[in-house]
Formats: sequence, C-alpha cells, structure tokens
Amino acid sequence: MKRILTLLLPLLCALAASAYPWSLPERADTAVWFVNIYPGSEIFELEGHSAIVVSVPGRPAVAYNYGVFDFDSPNFVGRFVKGETDYMTVEWPYDPFMAEYYMSGRRVVAHELALDSVARRRLLGLLSRQVLPKNRTYRYNYVKDNCATRPLAAVEEALGDSIILAPAPYEANSFPRMTFRNIMRHYHRNYPWYQFGIDLALGSGIDYTLSRREAAFAPAELDGMLGGAMCGGKPLTAGAYAVNDVAPDAAVKSATPWYASPLAVCWAVFALALCLTVRDVRRRRVTRWFDALFFGIMGLVGCLLTFLIFVSVHEATSPNYLYIWLNPLCLLPTILIWLKKCKSALFYYQIVNFVALFLLAAAWSFVPQSVNAAFLPLFLADMLRSANYIYLNK
Repeated sequence: MKRILTLLLPLLCALAASAYPWSLPERADTAVWFVNIYPGSEIFELEGHSAIVVSVPGRPAVAYNYGVFDFDSPNFVGRFVKGETDYMTVEWPYDPFMAEYYMSGRRVVAHELALDSVARRRLLGLLSRQVLPKNRTYRYNYVKDNCATRPLAAVEEALGDSIILAPAPYEANSFPRMTFRNIMRHYHRNYPWYQFGIDLALGSGIDYTLSRREAAFAPAELDGMLGGAMCGGKPLTAGAYAVNDVAPDAAVKSATPWYASPLAVCWAVFALALCLTVRDVRRRRVTRWFDALFFGIMGLVGCLLTFLIFVSVHEATSPNYLYIWLNPLCLLPTILIWLKKCKSALFYYQIVNFVALFLLAAAWSFVPQSVNAAFLPLFLADMLRSANYIYLNK
C-alpha cells in the first residue's frame, strides 16, 4: 500500500494542480503579480479588491492580502463604528485565497510586474516585513489607504520611483468630474440605498476633483490603469492574465427596481406630505402624527450625523452641509407638537427652520458638496410642513 501511495502521490498532486482553473501561468523564475478582483454582490465588495501574489517555481503561490480584520479584537464593533478601522496585511496560500472569488463568479485579472532582480528582492523583503505581527495592523481608510492603494505603494517603494498610471476607464465615461463620490456612484449604481446612505453620511471631503493616482482607490479602476503604467521610464507590467475571464459586473446583483429606489420612495413621502397639507389647510388643523413621525426620523438622522461629524474618525464625515438641514433640533417638533403650552415655541422653531431651509436652498449652488437626488423631495416636504404649521398658527 505504501508503494502504491508513493507512486500515486505525484500523479494526485498533478491532478489537484490542474483542478485549479485559477492557477497563474508558470514562470522559470520568481514572478510577482498585482491581482485585481472586480466587484462582487455584497456592499463591501462593490469597488473590488486587490492583492499581491508571489509565485516561486516549485512552491505554492502566496497572496499578500491587505483587507483582513479581526472580529475577535477588543470592542471590535464599537471601534469599527467610531471609525477606528484597524485592518491587517496577511500572507495566505494563493489557491484558497482565489477560490472564493472564482467560485463567486467575479472577474479577476493578474498583472505580472516587470521587476528586475533588485526591485523584486526589495519587494519580497518589504512584504515579509509587512506581515509580521508587529507591522501587519494599519488604520484602514476607505479612499486613501485601502487594499488597492497600500499594495500599490509597496510596489512603488520597492521600485524607488513614482508610478505613473495610465488613464482610467472611468475618465472616458460621461460623469462630469472624477471625484470619490462619483466613482462610488458608478460602482454602486445597482445599490441605490447604499449610495443614499453614503451621500447622507459623507460630506464635501469626497467631492473634490481627483488626480489619477487618487482615483486608484477603487481596485476595479486601478486594474484599467496598470496596463499602460510606467515607472522610471519603463513599463510597470509585463502583461496581464485573466484569471477568471468574465464580465466586470458578472457577480453584481441586478439593479433595484425603480419603484423601490430611494428617489421613488422619497417622492412618495413628499406626495403624502402634500396631500396632508392640502387637507390641513382645508380643515384648519395640523396633522400632528405625520409631523411627529417625519421630524422625529429627521432628528434621529441628525443624531447620527452628530456622531459621525463630532465623534467618529471616519474619513470625510466633516464638513457635512446637510447638517444645516438634518440635526438633533429636528426632534423638537416631535415633542412640542403634543404640548399645548409649547405651541408658541414650536411656531418660532418652524419659522427658523423654514428660513434656514430657504437660505440653504438659495446658496446650495455655492456649496462644494454633491447631494443625492432623493434628498430633494424630503427637503421640499420639510419646507412644506414648516410653512403649513406657520400658516395655520399665524
């Protein structure tokens, strides 16, 4: 039996290797690949993922993954919500690392880096140091220091020169400006509620025009920039290999139906507010339950923005000009509308609220922050209900 196993073992190993359709092309010498994984179906996969893969002849390939976090770390949830997002760089066997992305149907492209022996040795040494327990943890930033920008910086450090990326596919489409928010909207187009939350939580810090290097925060964008990238006057890559040659959005879920989108829902809220306002004017009485619910929800959102702006350390949550409209003071009508003695206080609050909304609307073209289209009907509903209360209690 031992002799039989000894004879069959090489054959079994060869069959196992051929069973991995995501295997990289074999090279006579050590090869380093910059691997980009295109968007998946989950919201945290919508911009894709990147890793560096090292293939040594005669050894299993190894992936250096910059997107790992530890659920068991102390107070993980609280720290994550606050923005203290500590990620890790880890060294994984390539086959199980890639199997997940291949099986989920995501496009994967590997760019072979054109490194000389000196640069390759530097990069391998740098990667070995980055995965050490004392070095592997870093403060993740979703637009400035993430799983795409960090490995790119490692390659640049090994080369000792700046990498000049090629024009991104994003530069060719019809968006008005290349900003963090517009790139996010491009990749989140089938997930409008997720983008609605981003547009609510993140302020003007993601609305400035980006350099090409800054636009590489999205791995799917970076993939299109690596093919013609240069470093020190030489090509950065020696070619690309489609590990899983499927459509870029093959794993992305289908678009949200228009009637379930934030825009449709918010216009429905405005339509309800308009109908109730017409009824209120006719019967000369405010619909208190609607105002209590409407302003209560806005007040709770204002509390969330207060936390994001003043407590959290998330990137670009401040300044957020929506805070003029959505803040904890919106909770006042929810309480005051049920108290007869507070009728005058609520009257003056609604005057101040209406004036603030009017001035914000008039000045919005000068505000350096892009807003979600679904905010407009909610903004109008807010003005409408304030005007309704002022008119009926003047």
